[in-house]
Amino acid sequence: MILRSIMLSFLPILTLAQATPILPPQEIIKPQEVRSLPGQLDSVLVFNSNSPEVVQTEGILLSTFPPTGKRVPAAHLNQAFEGRFDLFAHHIAKALTPQDLRTLYLGVIVHNPGQTAVTLDILNAASYVSQPDAPFVDLPSYLDNATGKVFAGPGGRAVGEVLRGQRQSLFPPQIVIPPGESRLLMNLPIPVKTLTPPLNGRSTLMRLHSTGKVYVASLGMFAKPNPDGSEREPTLEEWQTLLDQGDLAQPRDKAATPITQSNEAFAYGRVAGVAQGSQWSGRLVDVGNDRLAIPQPGQAFSYGLSLLYRGTMGTGQNQNAKLLKRYPDTAYEAHGNYGIEYNLSMPLRNFTNQNQVVTIALENPLKREDTKQGLRFFEPPARQVFFRGTVRIRYNDDAGLPQTRFVHLVLRRGQQGEPLITLTMKPGEQRLVAVDLIYPPDSTPPQVLTVRTLDQAR
Repeated sequence: MILRSIMLSFLPILTLAQATPILPPQEIIKPQEVRSLPGQLDSVLVFNSNSPEVVQTEGILLSTFPPTGKRVPAAHLNQAFEGRFDLFAHHIAKALTPQDLRTLYLGVIVHNPGQTAVTLDILNAASYVSQPDAPFVDLPSYLDNATGKVFAGPGGRAVGEVLRGQRQSLFPPQIVIPPGESRLLMNLPIPVKTLTPPLNGRSTLMRLHSTGKVYVASLGMFAKPNPDGSEREPTLEEWQTLLDQGDLAQPRDKAATPITQSNEAFAYGRVAGVAQGSQWSGRLVDVGNDRLAIPQPGQAFSYGLSLLYRGTMGTGQNQNAKLLKRYPDTAYEAHGNYGIEYNLSMPLRNFTNQNQVVTIALENPLKREDTKQGLRFFEPPARQVFFRGTVRIRYNDDAGLPQTRFVHLVLRRGQQGEPLITLTMKPGEQRLVAVDLIYPPDSTPPQVLTVRTLDQAR
C-alpha cells in the first residue's frame, strides 16, 4: 500500500515528463573570424588501411608489394617504404551469419626485397579492439586525462598512447628482416564470438623507421581450427599464401566521388593507400608578425583543424594528406587525416594596457563553406559524437610555472568547446601555448581551435 501511494504521488510528474516534447537543436551564430592554419604536412609516408572498413571475407586489405608474381596484380600498389613512415589501420569484423563466429585476424606482413638485412624500428605503437579493450562508453565532454586511462573507443585509446610517445608491450622495439624474407609486424585478433551483436573493431597506429626498403601489406584471415575445435592464429606461411594468391577483401565500401566532380551527392570514401604526410607543424602568428595578438575583449578567432574538400570553413584550405597510391574505388585523399599529429604553437601577446582573460578551446561548429557571418553551432548540441580523443596543452601558468595537461574531449555535432586553459595576461605580456593532438579515428572533421578574450565588463 505504501509503495502504491508513492507511485501514485509521482504519476502526474511522470505523465508531464512523458508529454513534454524534446526540442530540436536550435542553430546559433557566433560572429568570429576563421583563419587558415599556418604550417603544412611533412613528407613522411603513411600506410593507411581503412577500406573495406567492415571485413567479412578473407583477403588483401592494402598491399604495397609489387604486382609481379601475384595472382591478382591489381591488388598490389608497388610502393616501397624506407626511413621514417607510419602505419594506420582501422577495420571492423562483423559475422556474416549468427552461426559463423570465427575470429578474424588482422595481419601485417613486411618484406625486405634487398640483399642485406633491414632493421625495422617500432618507435611508438598501439593497437586495441573496442571489445574488451576500449568500449565506446558515454563520457563527459571534458575530462582531465593525466594518467591516460580515459578513452572511449579503440581509435582514441591508440592515438592517445602514441601522442604520449608510448609503445604497447605486445610490440617489440625492433624487427630484423633478413634479405629476401618477410616478417609479421602484426598478427592480432578481432573477436566477435561472445558479443551481441557479433561486431568488433580494431584500431592501430605505429611510428616506424626502416634502415632499408620494405614492402608492407595488411590482410584479413579467419582463425584456423585446431583438432580439438579451438582456434589458432594464422602462420607467416599462411599469410604469405594469402598475399600471393588472394584478392581484395569484401565487401567493398561505397566508391568515392572524384574530387573534380561537383555533384551535390558526394561520397568521400574510405582510405586504402599510401598517403604523404604524418605530422602538421604550425606556428600560429599574425600576418607579417612573429606574435599572435589576442582578440579584443569579447571577441574571438578560430583556426580550422582537419579542413577538407567541401569542409574548409570558408578558408579555402584543404589539409588532407594526398594519396600517392590508392585503389580505384577508395578515397582520393586521406579525408579526416586519421592518425596525423598536429603540433601547433601560439606565441600569444596582450597588446592592450589592461589585464585580459584569454581562453583556448577546441570546438565543433557545423561544417560550412561560408563563414562570413561567423561559426554556426547547435544549442543544445546534436547527439552525434564528432570528436572523441585526447589533446595535450603546454604553457606557463599565471604564476610562470610550466604546465603540461592532457584533456580528453567528447564533442558533439554543433558543440561549443569548454576552455582547455584559461590565462590571465598582463599588459604587454607574451605567453607561448602549444596544442598537440593526433586526429582520432571515429571522428568527423572539421573542428576549430578558438582563441577568445573574455569581456570582463559584463
